[in-house]
Amino acid sequence: MGLIKKEREAKSNINGSFGSKWGFIIACVGSAVGLGNIWLFPYRLGQYGGAAFLIPYLLFVFLFGYVGLSAEFAIGRKAQTGTLGAYDVCWNKSKYSKVGKTLGWIPLIGSLGIATGYAIIIGWVLRSLFGSVTGTLFNTSSANYFSQATGNFGSVIWHIAILGITIFILFTDSVARIEKVSKVLMPVFYLLFAFLAIRVLLLPGSVEGYKFLFIPKWESLLHIDTWIMAMGQAFFSLSITGSGMIVYGAYLGKKEDIVNASLQTSIFDTLAALLSALVIMPAVFSFGIEPTAGPSLMFLVMPDIFRQIAFGKILACIFFISVLVAGITSLINMFEAVIESFQHKYKISRNIAAFISILISFAIGVFLENELSVGNFMDFITILVVPFGAVFGAISIYYILGKNKIEEELNCGRKKKLPKMYSVVARYVYVPITILIFILGIIYKGIG
Repeated sequence: MGLIKKEREAKSNINGSFGSKWGFIIACVGSAVGLGNIWLFPYRLGQYGGAAFLIPYLLFVFLFGYVGLSAEFAIGRKAQTGTLGAYDVCWNKSKYSKVGKTLGWIPLIGSLGIATGYAIIIGWVLRSLFGSVTGTLFNTSSANYFSQATGNFGSVIWHIAILGITIFILFTDSVARIEKVSKVLMPVFYLLFAFLAIRVLLLPGSVEGYKFLFIPKWESLLHIDTWIMAMGQAFFSLSITGSGMIVYGAYLGKKEDIVNASLQTSIFDTLAALLSALVIMPAVFSFGIEPTAGPSLMFLVMPDIFRQIAFGKILACIFFISVLVAGITSLINMFEAVIESFQHKYKISRNIAAFISILISFAIGVFLENELSVGNFMDFITILVVPFGAVFGAISIYYILGKNKIEEELNCGRKKKLPKMYSVVARYVYVPITILIFILGIIYKGIG
């Protein structure tokens, strides 16, 4: 029995493991902190009740971190492999194993789909950063500069550059390199955004932005849309996709407390979202611009603001570097999920798997560089594919694999066993909510 236990502990993923708990958490935070934190959360916070919105938002963040994120980490660590291998473990003893293992491709397609669209958008960010450094962003209107990159094949060079940076990080050394890069990039993100938040605080009229964000509109809690948007924002902000976080779980050692790590990831992700709000909305209100959300906020509104601020070029560089960091760390996770699954499924080398993943993404993405095309593509992925993957993951882990086996993994590394209510909340609250998010996303045409 002792020998079996030692063999189980010695077993590890082909790509190695994270060197420390904090390396794991920082990498996961890097995955979770993405464009949604920057261009969507600030608007929703103000639009749906200010500080009142934080009540349902934080409630859902805790729920999804506690039983959702931790489940994906746990099944990855239990299987010691990513998306496809993890679902093989879940469905292996089911009479519908072939169906289950086939459906396991959908969350993986979701990761590749998001990575494909993200690479295009982060290419726009890199181009905006270049424009900030050279000054070309400020020599023309923001709308004109942005439109030059968002036509058919309008951003090929920047698109290739982003994929090149990503594949350079993901080639060889795998987890060790992801951990090293995350440990540098994520502190940079927080420091730069904190600096911008302090600078924005000094802008005349910025107080109106803080009022928009934080004066509670308690009546908003009586509106169902507030709860739906808080739920969707919290769910997608934590990158619960049934894929990406599974692969990071596969790289986590047995001695680590998964639930604790999940909650810490949730906390840092929320801090990033709040920091983004403190940068963007006070600046928007300071210049009397109508608050908005989405790409227009980053590529049209913010450059116009920087154009009017002293040392605006420097501040624009800092802003776009911060966004670039958030985007690349998320992109790393999405591609890592695909790369590891290709390695596991087809028994190929990591570098070949990385090259194939990047090549597929570019072959699809190069035809989507038009703003309308990439928008429609991302809507399809985020409204249908990713939420379905999250539902499939939740059902596979908590019902097909079963609460006993997943709780055994979750209790590994903990000083105290999980309370009995954990599985009740997971099975009868969390899983139904993931189904509800899928349905509401279709009805509302996106809630995250």
